[in-house]
Order: sequence, then C-alpha cells, then structure tokens
Amino acid sequence: MARGPVGGGDPRSKTQASPGAATEWCPARGCVADRLPGQTSAMTPALPGPLAPIGSLLDHYGYGAVALLVLLDNACVPVPGQTVLIAAAVFAGAGQLNLALVVVIALAAAIAGTSLGYLLGRTGGRALVHRYGRYVLLTPERFARGEEFFIRNGGRVVTVARFIDGLRQTGGLLAGITEMRLRRFLACTTLGAVLWVGLWVSVGDLAGAHLDAIYTQVVRYQLYLLLALAVAAAFLLLRHLRRVRHPPAAAGRHRRP
Repeated sequence: MARGPVGGGDPRSKTQASPGAATEWCPARGCVADRLPGQTSAMTPALPGPLAPIGSLLDHYGYGAVALLVLLDNACVPVPGQTVLIAAAVFAGAGQLNLALVVVIALAAAIAGTSLGYLLGRTGGRALVHRYGRYVLLTPERFARGEEFFIRNGGRVVTVARFIDGLRQTGGLLAGITEMRLRRFLACTTLGAVLWVGLWVSVGDLAGAHLDAIYTQVVRYQLYLLLALAVAAAFLLLRHLRRVRHPPAAAGRHRRP
C-alpha cells in the first residue's frame, strides 16, 4: 500500500489550494499562500503610491529586502531605506513579517552600513577628497572648514545624520575622513540607528491599515504645501534682489563729525 511522505517533505505539498486558486510559496512568511487568478499573494497589504514597488520586494524577498536596502542606504548609496522600514512595519501588522525581527535586522544593517562608510573614509577617503573633490566643488578650503565643523560637532552630526537625506548616506564616510575615534563613532551611530529605526517602524506600525487613507490625504494637500513653499521662496528672492539693487546707506555716512 502506497504511503505519503512522512516529515521533512516540501511544505508546499502539505497545503491544499483553495478551489480555483494556485498555490504560491511566500518567502516573506515562510509558507504557502493561495493566489486567485489575476491577484497577488493572499494577505499582501496594498501599499499606495511610491510604497508599492517596495511592497513587491518585501513580498518576494522578505527580511532580505529590509537588510539590503537599509544597509545600502546607510553606506553611501541613496536607496529608499526609510520607505522599506515603513512598508516592513505594515507587512508585520498584516502578519507577513515579525516586527521584532524587522527591528533587529534594520538596526544591524544600519550600523553595518555606516561602519562600512567609516572604514572607507578612514582608509582612503581623505586622499579621494583631495584628488577628486574639486570636480564636485569641494575645494581644500571648503573641506578644511567642513572638517573643523565635524571635529567640533561630529558626535551630534553622526547621531542625527540618518534623519537627513544626504547626511544619512555620507555620515559614516565623513566620520572616517575626520578620524573620529572608533568608540565614539560606534556609540553615536548606534544611538542614531535606534532612534531612526524606532521612528519609521513606529510610523508604519501605527499607520497600518490606514496607510492608504493617510497617503490620499497627503496627496490631496501636497499641492497647497508646494504653493506655500513657492510663495515663500519668491518672497525671499524678491527681498534679496531689492537689497542688492538698493543697498542700505552706510551707518557712518549720516553721522555728523
């Protein structure tokens, strides 16, 4: 009498598909999911706007996508590291990922990314700046002023760098170039990683199922925000041009002898 497989078999063979549905292995959840014709994997949260491609990556690669994007975003490569944290938290709320594991992986990847940048800056960053900096308008004088500022405020810069695009990618590199002490760098970058990961994972976790409605409201009012910024920029530009054309009289010109 034929017997079925006992233990250790392919988990896909142990799950029966729903009528009219195809079974699909979901690496993010480590299980088989039913997929109806023309639909994406079951339980996959629908992410709006620019989050949609990140959702596809998470659906296919799970924790690996979190680790890779966060690592690169903190290691001089501009990729959507913050976005993947929000999306991963939404996926965790839908049961596809474990929130605690997302946080641990993101923390490790963020610290590793800035540490790679620090190593690059410490071993050869200064020579690269002096050799090629002039091509990006980074003259030796500007570099010296920036280095002096970073030496005075390096700890605070490394801690908050992740919240500023551009600095998030180059904070570790700058710390290495200015030869910040390794122990101080690790302490500051770890604190910054905890704050950064905690903030964006919390945003995604709290938004959860309401993310689509929140995104709709943001898109609705972003035009008004852009108009307000344009008006403010025009006002500052006009004031600057007025000062250039009509400079104030020297203070001593109207004084009596």
